[in-house]
Amino acid sequence: MSRAPAVTMRLRVDPVACEGVGLCAQVAGRVVELDRWGYPVIEAELDARGVKAAQRAVRACPRRAMWLEEADTLR
Repeated sequence: MSRAPAVTMRLRVDPVACEGVGLCAQVAGRVVELDRWGYPVIEAELDARGVKAAQRAVRACPRRAMWLEEADTLR
């Protein structure tokens, strides 16, 4: 019996919708850092703990400028 490959997730940010509030970094500092203007800088791919932190960041975003998606391993 073969196991299905693990799905790698990526946290994405819409730079136009983001207002640099910074709640994402407060609740998910493990995967989100802020640049010098207060906008999020995101890791490329997330492990299992990172996905949970990213889910918190998505829920905390007041502008709904963040989302999770499956990472395309072919890119």
